[in-house]
Amino acid sequence: MQKLKKFFINGQNIRFLVQAGFLLIILWIGYRFYDFVNFYATGGLKPLVTRPPGVEGFLPISSLMGLRYWLLTGDFNPVHPAGMVLLAVFLFTAVFMKKGFCGWICPVGFFSEYTWKTGKKLFGRNFSLPKWLDYPLRSVKYILMIFFVYAVLTMSIPDLKAFIYGSYNKIADVRMLLFFTQMSRLTFWVLISLFVLSVFVKNFWCRYLCPYGALLGFLSIFSPLKITRNPETCTGCADCTNACPANIKVHTLQRIRSDECMSCVACVDACPEKDTLKLRFRKKSKFHLPIWGYAAILVGIFLLFTITAQVTGHWKNNIPQTEYHQLIKRVDNVSAEH
Repeated sequence: MQKLKKFFINGQNIRFLVQAGFLLIILWIGYRFYDFVNFYATGGLKPLVTRPPGVEGFLPISSLMGLRYWLLTGDFNPVHPAGMVLLAVFLFTAVFMKKGFCGWICPVGFFSEYTWKTGKKLFGRNFSLPKWLDYPLRSVKYILMIFFVYAVLTMSIPDLKAFIYGSYNKIADVRMLLFFTQMSRLTFWVLISLFVLSVFVKNFWCRYLCPYGALLGFLSIFSPLKITRNPETCTGCADCTNACPANIKVHTLQRIRSDECMSCVACVDACPEKDTLKLRFRKKSKFHLPIWGYAAILVGIFLLFTITAQVTGHWKNNIPQTEYHQLIKRVDNVSAEH
């Protein structure tokens, strides 16, 4: 019992369990979706399985279009409803729970983290880019975010409707799967390059290139929940700063407002002084949210949104099997204009 209690005192152990749980769910979704597509791709030679709606979580642009179309028209489109729900979950958590999605749920973030940790074990250290290169590169993900968000926000209602209900969008998830299962040589080498860079530079993709993370990071600035440092008990040892994967100078700040903070609580675990670093809703509040409480709320929000969507009929799409059969059969010829 003491060993179990000691295990759950460490926030990184709690976070790993949450990350591993979501990763297993995502891998199961991927496996089921592959079987679903394979049934139609083989003309029914493989067994038919139910399409897992959770795969739509990998369609953020389509989901953003659907979300805007719903807000403008009240039409909760039935093409990728789960994607809209999942996007709403992640936006909501960013506003109230910082970038909890990036630090606790995202599978790319999970692999990226353990890639640089492996690199640190193999080579004894990770490398930080000089400021003159770090700052311009960090702007790349925001440029991409602005491009995508601007493109969606400037689309007219008829254009949104045409895309959302078009053939291209209906099988956007299938095209995403084929992007990896029928990978081009260019894609392969780009992914290998990102992997190698991630071995040496902490969270290279997340820090410099991910537009999704940029959007969540921007919204997280407004979150009332932030890691807060008590300067009265802080010794200035900088253990927290050294532990931060986002290279935030935690030991010099009272409230961590940075858009790079993923609420991974590595700094909290590294702090040797009790009650110096805590998750607080206000700077001078005596109440702090324990790490297990943060994890419980984050998972609870996810379950609340997704279960409510399933109960109210806003989770599964309404694309009939016959249409899937026709679309998947000619997937390579379906363009964005269809």
